[in-house]
Amino acid sequence: MSTVANEGQPKRVLGVFAHPDDPEFFCGATFARWAAEGAKITFVVATSGDKGSSDPDMTSERLVEIREVEERNAAAVLGVQEVIFLRYKDGELMPTLELRRDIARLIRRTQPDILVTTDPTVFWSGTTSINHPDHRAIGASALEAVYPTARDRLNFPELERDEGLAPHKTRQVYISGTASPTTRVDVTDYLETKIRALREHKSQIPDMEAMAERQRTITRDPESPTDAPRFIESFRVITFAR
Repeated sequence: MSTVANEGQPKRVLGVFAHPDDPEFFCGATFARWAAEGAKITFVVATSGDKGSSDPDMTSERLVEIREVEERNAAAVLGVQEVIFLRYKDGELMPTLELRRDIARLIRRTQPDILVTTDPTVFWSGTTSINHPDHRAIGASALEAVYPTARDRLNFPELERDEGLAPHKTRQVYISGTASPTTRVDVTDYLETKIRALREHKSQIPDMEAMAERQRTITRDPESPTDAPRFIESFRVITFAR
């Protein structure tokens, strides 16, 4: 597995995720690094997290308002310029043609060098965790939107004909939350920024200090020295031929 320390920096990045707080949890430090190095970053969040509460007095409508504000605040901490909510129903996301077209539209509009999304093949992690079905659905839809939908003119021709959105070929896809990573991004200087961003998700994180310690634990590079720890986020990276 390669470790990326000072690779050629992307100019435009599109992060496509299922829920508010997914960009931060999955790879917020990488986004913070790219933003600090000058990339223009847009987040696309397919749902507004309208099911994510155990509070018996909470309503989905109020939760949407809370979680969209939390995500915009978290994104601002990372240095992300724009957050777009597609407002599909939480827990009901499916890799439909409609969702694929919505993502392809935004790929053509933002013209990213890199698209970041989640791994649609991961159903569980170890013996204690099942992957949220929305994470799989958004990963599948995002990958299908990158190739071939956003690239080829005759896919959803109305995007070009009616909206003026020409086809776009994304250079790389970074797949997060994968069981088969190929690339590690050094985020040592940006981990605390990720943690600050996660602190904005007050409706979702009951113990902020436990969250912070867990992030420091799971991102620590096991190959780094004890007295000078390094921190990484891992991805499967797909690079398309030019």
